[in-house]
Amino acid sequence: MVEFTAAAAVSVIVTRLKAVFATRDFLFHDGNSLRRISLGAKRQAAMAAIGAVTLGFSGYGAVAAAGAVEPADTDAQIAQMQHQIGQMQQRVATIRETAQAHAQRVDHRQALIAAALTGTGDAKALALATPSIDPAADKLAADVVKPFVKVEGHQVQLASVAQKLLDQRYADTTATVRQLGLRPERVAKHQRSTAMGGPLIAANSEEATADLRADAQFRTLFQTWKKLDTLQQGVIAIPSVQPVHSLSFTSNFGIRSDPFRGTAAMHAGVDIPGPIGTPIYATADGIIAHAGRQGGYGNMVEISHGKGIATRYGHLSKILVADNARVTRGQLIALMGSTGRSTGSHLHYEVRIDGHAVNPVPFLTTADYLLAAQDRAVNAIPVSTSGPAAQD
Repeated sequence: MVEFTAAAAVSVIVTRLKAVFATRDFLFHDGNSLRRISLGAKRQAAMAAIGAVTLGFSGYGAVAAAGAVEPADTDAQIAQMQHQIGQMQQRVATIRETAQAHAQRVDHRQALIAAALTGTGDAKALALATPSIDPAADKLAADVVKPFVKVEGHQVQLASVAQKLLDQRYADTTATVRQLGLRPERVAKHQRSTAMGGPLIAANSEEATADLRADAQFRTLFQTWKKLDTLQQGVIAIPSVQPVHSLSFTSNFGIRSDPFRGTAAMHAGVDIPGPIGTPIYATADGIIAHAGRQGGYGNMVEISHGKGIATRYGHLSKILVADNARVTRGQLIALMGSTGRSTGSHLHYEVRIDGHAVNPVPFLTTADYLLAAQDRAVNAIPVSTSGPAAQD
């Protein structure tokens, strides 16, 4: 009867341990290239089974030893054996929970590394804290969680590579935004700070201290990724694609000879020539602030992109959007024409910041990967790497 109870307990525990583990793929960096390592479910379950069986035989040995004494009270003997089996089951349950916590931590860190390397990820999921692991439980489960600990060590190394990559991407992006005359703080989409807290748990061992250092490293990686992500979300408001497929200028931004009076006059944008009916595209996401007749502009569309940034498209032959409509970067909004104060078919294009006209050329000639590829739907709309010379 005793042998059957112990064996059945071990069998149930091993079955439960197998359910904890699933096949996991991991990316590692050896200093030169990335490589993928797969940790199979069978291998993980085997490690857990070995630990469970070892503990099972230990418990069974204790039970057998207790039975050899042959105490007078049979009820006391059964109670003692049940207590020992209960302790064994509790230890195995602790090992199972510890292994599960390691598995969750590996998955969470891997998702964060993937987000850093690819630029995409679930911010809410990544912001969740990884489960804490009790040092005493970790020591008890050392043999079972050894494969996870090895993977976590490789992840720490890869996190250092990902951190350098994020730092460089953020530096490149902020430099490009500043070249356009904008402050990165102005462009970045506002995000609430992540709340943090919890009870104080002292790190009394070298292993616990190493865990805290790794957790701090991955928190820093998440904060850097989030900072870059908020800047990228704001950058979508910056005009960064051409309003037409074929870009050339007949008149540049600044002081020029007025085509009607022949005197010096300020030109608040650039003139881009083309046949009547040439498609005109929005150069950034935004909301239509005006779509209609506007003095010397003739038929004009103005798009408000937020952050005080706006673009204007003048002399249009046909307007294809309405006031207050939301448009996306690369969306067809109008057709080229020669309405208003115009000597021939062309697009008058302006970029305005806080209501003041600025030179649109830097926005048209930006080759930065972020500004050019923020919206994958505009691949058909080119971004110049070197702007054409003015012809006025």
